[in-house]
Amino acid sequence: MAYFIFTKNLNNEENTLYRIAENLSDLNNLNINQSNYKIIEVTQNNFNDVKFGLKFPKSYNENSITFIDVDSSLLNKKVTEKILTNLKEKINEFLKENKNHILYSVWNNYYIELNSFDSETITYPLNKSLEKHLSDLGKNSYSIFQLP
Repeated sequence: MAYFIFTKNLNNEENTLYRIAENLSDLNNLNINQSNYKIIEVTQNNFNDVKFGLKFPKSYNENSITFIDVDSSLLNKKVTEKILTNLKEKINEFLKENKNHILYSVWNNYYIELNSFDSETITYPLNKSLEKHLSDLGKNSYSIFQLP
């Protein structure tokens, strides 16, 4: 089972997603106090849709999540490069502060992969998320919402 972690006590409030975890181990290795968040079990399909930027959990109500489709048609070169830069900055912050974290090597390898990725190889507009594009190329792909 996979998990979405929301800001607690904000039923029907939009944009309260905080993190996602693909399994219980990932959930337990997030750098959070779980009692401070609303954690909802989700299907693998829902997890993948959010991980790959196909859908976004707009809000939750108790244990029910409302999803919206994500429009990736605007991913031109400039936007894609900005996304890459932001991803690398956030991952690098985690790596600097969490050298002993159990998932350090996973995120370090992803950081290296992102640094070696050449956005010039993409035909624009991309018409899918960067995460989905990387996955389609057979590369590792993670959502920034998975970052511990």
